[in-house]
Amino acid sequence: MRVTSSMYYSNLYSSKNTSLQTQLFDVNKQIASGLQIKYAKDNVRTFAETIRLDNESTELEQVSKSANNGYKLSNETDVILNDFDKTMSRMRVLLIKAANGSNSDTSLDAIAAELKTIKEHFRNLANSSINGQYLFSGSAIDTKPIDDDGHYQGNGVASDAFTGSKTKQQYNITGEELFLGEKHLVKREVTSNAVNDNLVSNFPTGETEGEAGVVTKESTIREFMGDTDAAEPGVAKHYFYLRGTDSGGRSFKETITMSDEQPISSLLHEIKKAYGGTVDVSLNKHGKFVIQNKIKGSSKLDFNMVGAVDFNRTNINDRANINDLAYAKSGLITNLDGGETNFDNFVTGITPPGLFIKEFVKSDLDPASSISSLKIDGLEYDRTEFTREGSIVSSNVPQIIKKSRIVGQTEMITLANRNKFASASTLLADVASGSLNGSSFKLEGLTATGTPLNLNINFAAGGSTFTDNNTGKTYNIYNMSNPRTAVDGDEMKYRQLMDVMNMAITSNFPAGVPGIDTQYDTAILSANAAGEVSLSYDGKIKFQDKQNSNTLAKFSMYDTNSGDFGASASLMTFNTNNAITVRDPKTDFFNVIDQMITAVENHKLYPDATSANMRNIGIENAITMMDDLTDHVLRAHAQVGAQSKALRSEVDRTSVLEISVKTLRSSVIDTDLAKASLSLSQLTTDYKAMLSTVGKVSKLNLVNYI
Repeated sequence: MRVTSSMYYSNLYSSKNTSLQTQLFDVNKQIASGLQIKYAKDNVRTFAETIRLDNESTELEQVSKSANNGYKLSNETDVILNDFDKTMSRMRVLLIKAANGSNSDTSLDAIAAELKTIKEHFRNLANSSINGQYLFSGSAIDTKPIDDDGHYQGNGVASDAFTGSKTKQQYNITGEELFLGEKHLVKREVTSNAVNDNLVSNFPTGETEGEAGVVTKESTIREFMGDTDAAEPGVAKHYFYLRGTDSGGRSFKETITMSDEQPISSLLHEIKKAYGGTVDVSLNKHGKFVIQNKIKGSSKLDFNMVGAVDFNRTNINDRANINDLAYAKSGLITNLDGGETNFDNFVTGITPPGLFIKEFVKSDLDPASSISSLKIDGLEYDRTEFTREGSIVSSNVPQIIKKSRIVGQTEMITLANRNKFASASTLLADVASGSLNGSSFKLEGLTATGTPLNLNINFAAGGSTFTDNNTGKTYNIYNMSNPRTAVDGDEMKYRQLMDVMNMAITSNFPAGVPGIDTQYDTAILSANAAGEVSLSYDGKIKFQDKQNSNTLAKFSMYDTNSGDFGASASLMTFNTNNAITVRDPKTDFFNVIDQMITAVENHKLYPDATSANMRNIGIENAITMMDDLTDHVLRAHAQVGAQSKALRSEVDRTSVLEISVKTLRSSVIDTDLAKASLSLSQLTTDYKAMLSTVGKVSKLNLVNYI
């Protein structure tokens, strides 16, 4: 066969040989880099799969780091709550020891001193931090959670660890939840603080009834209320004026009449009926009324009651009945203010037999310094004066959301939001026990400069107003609509109410002609420069004087129906002379601790209106409250433990997934060295054979071409 030039070049530069060279280059590149491809053009499918796996690996690394950091913080929280548990156990032991009636004053003082040390330890634990980040401040990690007064300064925003696409795991517990959270399974319980002795020993000579000592539910109403003459069976001469709030937040007034021979158990039954059967009513071993909610998780229950009996049976009037013709205006609880509160004064003859008033709930009110004209504290329920301390004047009733509002088909307040503290943006109607329209509040007392304060706040569907009774001027309460109009009573927010209060207390009313919204806004700004009315962390209204360290302001605010048993019950209360709270779903950790310590400091085994700090819970109740606090902390601890376990599992799971993804990526992109080496050997042999062929062709002489 004749060998031509074309045959030579065809063998040397054929596509087969070019492909062989390319394959050799690719195999050498794979062996050198350890990767099957280097660029997307090398293999689009492999490149896309590799990028996907790289992204997944990066995400898993982030999840692992986030979960691990969260686990460390959660685990540290777990350790701190272990210390909480141990310290609370020690505190309970001390309270039980203090409740032993054989303790001397010196022993109780020593226990109180140790309890104060424990409180400081609790505060130090609450302010624990890691790397400068406080554990219990919520998302405000740079803010010290508990200040020197025991108030929480953080927020309620939980921190979450990233655990994957659209998934997260909480790793902290906020101080708001731990120190101010709710014990949803607790039933609110309140108690009166006046001891009710059996008055049989004070009966007229020759009469005996029952046994001396504290009354029981089997005792008669005559033993309970006393008497100065012979018993009168069947005569309903004993009046009990009950005011309060039921489990659902409904305010009510009720007059209960009883006769001498009826047992106290009948009175307890009538009180229960007034609450709609949603409570249990009993007398404790000290003869005090105990009202316990049947409904768990509600903080709305409240109680106030006074008893009245007219021992002057020789005239035609019955002054114990506030509707009697003896009074110029019937139905007012203040009609009883002239009565005698000390039954012994009747027996000893200091006071002639007449109207006897028995108080069941007493407070630390000082009639000498109070703006009220009442002499009997027990008659005051929701007209009491706000507490003044330095530059701050504050109420004692937390504003709590009570009900759902239905607008169209939308429920504006969910079940989860009920029993929450109100905020500046909360509607008053969401806290009130009925529609505000047509009602009126009274704000009276002294302004921040010591001048008389007398204001009426009038709620109306056509537009709410407030009237300065000192000048007779009436002003609109504006909403924020465009154009501005007077706000509907049921649409008024706490911010608007507090603006009105601040204008009145600081004496900054709108200038000029009432009814101009720009002047209204200017007055608010001027008032805000002089003082501030706000809601505290626990939903209580407070005024702070910005110009005086010791403000002259003192005032009360109440529904104008307050104390009128001929009118509807108060829609809202702000400061009350009410029963003492023993148990409540809401937690205020450090405030409760303070009450416990005060009980031991005052050597009070139980609430006692005859001794110092008559509103204190007493050591016996402190033990119950300690049990509730312990249960609350244990639940929080369990939550932290569950979070730690979940985060630990997430760290372990992520570690396994990281290995799996890296293994899968390796199988996709990494070079199989054994396979590549074999391929290189085969390609090298082929390439050598091709070169050998070309070499032989190159050595042929001219004869081979002829």
